[in-house]
Amino acid sequence: MRNAALTLGLIGGVIAMIVGFFNFGYTELLARQDELGDFANEVLRQPDNTGLLRMASFVGPLLAIAGGAMARIRALWGGVLMLLAGGLIYYAFGFGVFTMFPIGFTLVGGILAIAAGRPDEPKAHF
Repeated sequence: MRNAALTLGLIGGVIAMIVGFFNFGYTELLARQDELGDFANEVLRQPDNTGLLRMASFVGPLLAIAGGAMARIRALWGGVLMLLAGGLIYYAFGFGVFTMFPIGFTLVGGILAIAAGRPDEPKAHF
C-alpha cells in the first residue's frame, strides 16, 4: 500500500503541477490584460481569488509530491500531506476535467498511506 501511495502521490503531484502552470499563466495574463485591449475584457473571465489560485498552483503540487515521497517511510505524515493537497486543489480549482485526476490520485494515495497501519518496517507511524 505504501508503494501505491507513493506512486499515486507523485503522479497526482506532477499532473497538479501542469494544471498549476497553466493556472498561474492564466492569472498572469489577466494581470496584464490592459495590454490586450478589449478582447480580454470581453472574452476572459476575471477570477475573484487570484492570490488563492496562485498559492494553490504552487503549494498543492508541492504537498502532493512531498507526501508521496514520504509515504514509504512516514506513511501517516505523507498521507496527511496528500489529503491536504487534494483538498487544496479541490478548494482552489474545483472539480473539472483537468483536476479530477490530481484530486483523485492524491486523495486515494493519502487514504492508502494512512490505511497502511501495519508498517513495513518495525517503526510505527509515530
